[in-house]
Amino acid sequence: MTRRRAAAFALAAALASGLAGGCRVEEAEAPLRPAPDFALPDLTGATVSLADLRGRPVVLDFWATWCAPCEFQIPVLNDFHDRHAGRVEVVGIAVDAGGRDVVAPYAAEHGIRYRVLLGDESLAQRFGALGFPTLFVLRPDGTVASSHAGLVEPEELEQAVAAASEAGAERS
Repeated sequence: MTRRRAAAFALAAALASGLAGGCRVEEAEAPLRPAPDFALPDLTGATVSLADLRGRPVVLDFWATWCAPCEFQIPVLNDFHDRHAGRVEVVGIAVDAGGRDVVAPYAAEHGIRYRVLLGDESLAQRFGALGFPTLFVLRPDGTVASSHAGLVEPEELEQAVAAASEAGAERS
């Protein structure tokens, strides 16, 4: 193998391992940070704020209608929402420039059963989202417990929310 091929292979392997690692659960760095405050409209026009969500763990998913991986995340979040209704709040924050006119039909067509808010990329940046989808798990007190760039496996989501719930109970 020539040096050039060996270098290309090493670079490809490094990139592949880095990309694979980007879809794994990443705990927020200590100390925990409060989630950035927001007040956003939902698909009915009602305003939902971060303060409205406090008191139980929250799964915040930043997504967009043009994002193919985001579409694959919907069934995972629907299932999680159905199994944890009343105990965990699942919220999708759509960052589409078209707003409600684009997001509402998409949400209906794809059967989204959890709450959808209309956000923008500036809020995603304030949270530290690394592309879409990026998911954040918040403790009941509103601090960011963990973040997940890319698709999240159901087991990883369960573990992250359980950890956030336990940490929230310890602080109470």
